[in-house]
Amino acid sequence: MDIVSSLLVVVRQWLGDQQIKGRSTLHFFTISVPVIISLFFLCKIHRVWSSSKKSDICNLPPSPPRIPIIGNLHLLGKLAHQSFRDLSQKYGPLMLLHLGQSPTLVVSSVEMASEIMKNQDIVFANRPYTIAANALLYGCTDIAFAPYGEYWRQVKKISVLQLLSVKRVQSFKYVREEEVDVMIQKLASSCSSRKHGEQVINLSEALQTLTNNIISRCVLGAKYEGAHGNRFGQLSKEIMELLGAFSIGDYFPSLGWIDVVSGLSNKFKKAFHELDIFLDQVLTEHLLRHSKSQDDDGQADDSEKLDLTDVLLLSQKDNTMVSRNNIKAIIMDMFVSGSNTSATAMEWAMAELIKNPQMMEKAQDEVRRVVGNKSKVAEEDINQMDYLKCIVKEILRLHPPIPTLVPRESPKSTTKLAGYDIPPNTTVYINAWAIHRDSKVWENPEEFRPERFNNNPISFKGQDFQLIPFGSGRRGCPGLSFGIAIIEFTLANLLYCFNWEVPAGENRELLDMTEASGFTVNRKIPLRVVPTIKRP
Repeated sequence: MDIVSSLLVVVRQWLGDQQIKGRSTLHFFTISVPVIISLFFLCKIHRVWSSSKKSDICNLPPSPPRIPIIGNLHLLGKLAHQSFRDLSQKYGPLMLLHLGQSPTLVVSSVEMASEIMKNQDIVFANRPYTIAANALLYGCTDIAFAPYGEYWRQVKKISVLQLLSVKRVQSFKYVREEEVDVMIQKLASSCSSRKHGEQVINLSEALQTLTNNIISRCVLGAKYEGAHGNRFGQLSKEIMELLGAFSIGDYFPSLGWIDVVSGLSNKFKKAFHELDIFLDQVLTEHLLRHSKSQDDDGQADDSEKLDLTDVLLLSQKDNTMVSRNNIKAIIMDMFVSGSNTSATAMEWAMAELIKNPQMMEKAQDEVRRVVGNKSKVAEEDINQMDYLKCIVKEILRLHPPIPTLVPRESPKSTTKLAGYDIPPNTTVYINAWAIHRDSKVWENPEEFRPERFNNNPISFKGQDFQLIPFGSGRRGCPGLSFGIAIIEFTLANLLYCFNWEVPAGENRELLDMTEASGFTVNRKIPLRVVPTIKRP
C-alpha cells in the first residue's frame, strides 16, 4: 500500500503540473480510483515482466535504481535535459533509464553521439512513436517524426533538393529583408513615439512574430494576418506546446485512457481539427491559383516566386507516395521546426549580449564598420561579420533550441553499443545541451564566450559532434541553412540599428537566464528591453 501511495503522489504531481492546472481537487479523485486499480494490476505483473527482461538481456548500460511501475520518472525535473545531464554525471555518458514502461537511453558524450549518428546511423535511424506527434502531425507523416523507410526517404529527398536547397533559401532573400525591415520600423516607431520615460518592448514577442511572418510567407505565400486574425501563428504555438506536453500514454500504454479523462486527448483533437481546416483552405487556394496560372504545357509560370506549398504540390506529380495530408504534415513540420527554434536562438543571443555589454559593443562595432554609411544591412554583408558568426555558434552551443534533439529509436532486436546490450525499441535521447557544456570538450563551458570560435574550424553542420544543435546523419535537420539565414540577418540588423538597455531599476548583469520547459527551450521570462535608435 505504501508503494501505491507514493506512486499516486507522483501521478498527482504530473497531472497537476502538466495537464489540470487550476482545476479542482475533485477532478483528481475522479481519476485516482481507477489509477489505483490499474497500479495494483501493474504491480502484480511487474516482477514477472522485470525478470523476463533480465533473462533476455545481460549487459545493460548503467542505470539508476528504479521504483516499481514508474521506473526512474521520479528522477526527472521540469527540464529533462538538465536532469539527464545531472544523472549522466553519476551513471556515465551512456545511461539507461526506465521511464514508466519505456526504456530510454540517454547519450551525453561526443564519442557516443558520434557512434550513434555516424557509425551506427542507419541502425538508430528510426523515430519512436509519440501520441502527440501522431495526433498533430497526420500520423507522423512529416519529415522530423516519420518512421525510417521509403516514405521518409522520399520526403527527405524533396526537402533537401527542392524545399530547403541553398538556391531555394536564397530565393526567399527578399522575404527576410522585407519582414526584418517591418520589425525594425516598428521598433524605431516605438522609440520615437515615447513621450514620458523609456519605452520597454517585449523583444521575445517581436522575434516570434518576425519568424512566424517569414515562415508563413515562405511556406504559405502570405502572412495570414488580416482576415485570418493571425490565427495560424497562435495555432502553431499551441501545437508546439502540445508536442512538448506530458502524455501518460507514452510512458504507460496501459494507462493511456488517463489522457482522455484529463482532457489532453481532447486538446489534441481540437487543435488538430482547427489546423486541418486551415491547411485545407490553404491547399485549395494554391490549387485554384495553379489552375489559373499554368501555361499551355501545363507548367506553373514564374517558378522563382513559388512558395514551399507550391513546391510540395508540384512534387506530387513525381511522388505518388505523397498525399494531400502528407503535404499538410510537412507544412506543419516547417513551422514547428523553423519558426520557434529561430526565434528562441535570437532571443538567447540578444539576452546574452545585453548581459555582456563589452561583447555587445564589440559586435555592434563590427556590424557598423562593415555596413558603413548604408541605411540598412544587406545579406551580403554578413559574410564579413566574423564575430557575429562566432556569436551565433556560441548561442547554438550554450542554448540549443532543442536541447535533446528529436529522439531516435533502437531497432526491434537487441543491438550492441559500446559493449552494452540495448533493448529493442529503446527511445534514444542525444543530450546536445550536455555535450555542449562538457568540460572535457569545452573550456569554461557554462560561460558565454563567442571568442572561443575565433579561427576555430568547428562547425554546427553535423560533422563535428562537439556542436550538434541541428543533429547529424540521416535524421539531421534539413532546415539548417534556412534557419541560420534568418538568425544572422536579423541579429545584424538589431545590432546595427539600435543600442540596447534593460528597463530602469534593473541590472543587465543580473538578467534572469532561467530556462522554460517545452518542445523548444525558451527563456522562462520574456526578454523585455529598452532600444534606442543608433545616432549617426
